[in-house]
Amino acid sequence: MQRALVVIDVQESFRQRPNWAATSNPEIVKQVRLLTETFRASGDLVVWVLHTEPGTGTVFDPALGFVRLMDGLDVAPGEPVLRKTSHNAFTTTNLQQLLTSEGIRELTVCGIRTEQCVETTTRLASDLGYQVTFVTDATATTPIEHRDAPPGRPLDEILADPRTLGVDEIIRRTEYALAGRFATIRTVAELVGG
Repeated sequence: MQRALVVIDVQESFRQRPNWAATSNPEIVKQVRLLTETFRASGDLVVWVLHTEPGTGTVFDPALGFVRLMDGLDVAPGEPVLRKTSHNAFTTTNLQQLLTSEGIRELTVCGIRTEQCVETTTRLASDLGYQVTFVTDATATTPIEHRDAPPGRPLDEILADPRTLGVDEIIRRTEYALAGRFATIRTVAELVGG
């Protein structure tokens, strides 16, 4: 085994946020499930990562019960579940140690948010010497407000603001930034042979 799938933050926390209604990929569970089934069938490692912010009272606070995989996803026996408190999946977990002990040199990454935790993990993995595949259609993101936008606006105002960065632009920018530098961009269909 030299290959692993790292599933980042596909957790119920995100569905609790109002901006989930504007997500780029409401069907992310289906794509992630296809990838996990493919990797398992090949005997490759699947690693689950969950983002946690203990004591914050946010949807990422484990005390509220949303720091768990989205409904429709299950951890198979022997698959590690790591909990992180940083954007990337390496800094606050033992991910690198786990991958090294398993002889993993190739990573396939997917999850939430495309341009945040998944991209950050991809960049760091590349810097650490892993060959990385970024599966864009098995990621999801939401619109990003302009840095000067007033906080606490409802979703309809955020979406109506011409300064808001839309999900298509976020995804396009992420692919441009990663391709040929930090990762190979692939689709779920390319990886599962469909």
